Amino acid sequence: MTKRRKTTLIIVTALLFAAFILIFSTLTGPGIYPRGWKNTLYIPTGSTYSQALDSIYSTFDVRGKKLFEWVARMRKYPGLVKPGRYVFDKKTSFLKFLSTLRTGRQTPVNVTFSNVRTLYQVAARVGDKIEADSTSLIAYLLKESNYSADGFRKETVISVFIPNTYELYWNTQAPGFFEKMLKEYRKFWNGQRLRKAGEERLTPVEVSTVASIVDEETIRPDEKARIAGVYLNRLKRGMALQADPTIKFALNDFTLTRILYKHLQVDSPYNTYKHPGLPPGPINCPSVESIDAVLDAEKHDYIYFVAKADNSGYHVFSRTLTEHNHYASEYQKYLDKRKITN
Repeated sequence: MTKRRKTTLIIVTALLFAAFILIFSTLTGPGIYPRGWKNTLYIPTGSTYSQALDSIYSTFDVRGKKLFEWVARMRKYPGLVKPGRYVFDKKTSFLKFLSTLRTGRQTPVNVTFSNVRTLYQVAARVGDKIEADSTSLIAYLLKESNYSADGFRKETVISVFIPNTYELYWNTQAPGFFEKMLKEYRKFWNGQRLRKAGEERLTPVEVSTVASIVDEETIRPDEKARIAGVYLNRLKRGMALQADPTIKFALNDFTLTRILYKHLQVDSPYNTYKHPGLPPGPINCPSVESIDAVLDAEKHDYIYFVAKADNSGYHVFSRTLTEHNHYASEYQKYLDKRKITN
């Protein structure tokens, strides 16, 4: 080989090596940057490759789109588009970015719900966090055939949603959300809780129903087990629960602070003054604290209680109707003095 050919070969090799280093550094070095504060990419369910690119380019500044798309084709991303929510660092390489997308390595979202009374409120809380909106969620939850095989009715399915914070993938749809909650529900109702429910001769749904009433009766955690004991005593004696929160539920008015005789006439299966036993289902999404209060209810012989006439949020408990009427009269006078009429 002549000296000139050797020199040419060395130059070509050097150029190829330099090109390789340049391409390698481009692929593995920072090449994708968030636009402004956005570093989260959403790829909706059913997106095509073209639509995925639109989402990428609207969210990130890609330095070298032609090269990026060439790499995407080499990595077979056009046929591997996966929906989801993807969170990236402030700067990401082409290879790392595409590896995350083509393998569907999503970043979960945290979904928290508590203090909810209806399925509509559950749907609203969750619909803000996942791809399934509140409309599709409530449509699923109101269709009883979606969960009747799991032993629930429209009136009882709210008991599935144990208040907590859950990790979900953003592209979760209504059926997947319910399956996730059902799995968590079964995990919550472990052997110990099932044993305690059985000792009270209650099913988990019935425990949740009592707990939902307890939740509405008191703001004082240290009273919950005692109030639960009252309702369990009434159930065992075959007495009507006469729970004011069920009247509010029947009237769909939880702003009521004073239950009057006219309210007790409401025609509803949730009217526990007219109908003995438990109402058809929970009147809210009961807290874990109240569920456990029912399972660990105080053992006593109280069958009545009424709020104390001191604005403390606590209650006075009674064993006899005469005693109860005395305290109830004091509370009525307290309400009259404060001009609370409804």
